[in-house]
Amino acid sequence: MQDNEHKRLVEMIDGYKGKEGSLIQLLLDLQSEFNWISKDTLQEISERLKIPRSRIYRIASFYEAMSLRPIGKHKVSVCMGTACQVRGSGMILDRTESKLKIKQGETTADMRFTLKRVNCLGCCAIGPVMVVDDDYHGRVTSDRVERIIKKYD
Repeated sequence: MQDNEHKRLVEMIDGYKGKEGSLIQLLLDLQSEFNWISKDTLQEISERLKIPRSRIYRIASFYEAMSLRPIGKHKVSVCMGTACQVRGSGMILDRTESKLKIKQGETTADMRFTLKRVNCLGCCAIGPVMVVDDDYHGRVTSDRVERIIKKYD
């Protein structure tokens, strides 16, 4: 971690000192700021807020919104729920893996994209669905995958 990143980390953690029940919000803020939560970050939180590292780890590893591994700048999710699968989301996932040259659960070497397979996004009527960051793309076809990814390249 660079000095300026460490300074920012300390500022953020110290901003939560004395605020009971704010650990989840702190972790979400750190995830948003740094795009992941490192082991060093867990240790820093533990030391500064006097919270056992195991408790922090349990929370950080439980919530889908937090990552203990570096993730890409853009998060790509392909819905694999039943309605999307029936409409070809398997091909969408295959095409996305091919385009990004990674498998689901991986991050591109340049740290631009992380690809995830999700069970259901709750928008079955417009399936198959792909989400990039917070942008929902419905009725995705294999041909549209490249155009969608290119928007974020």
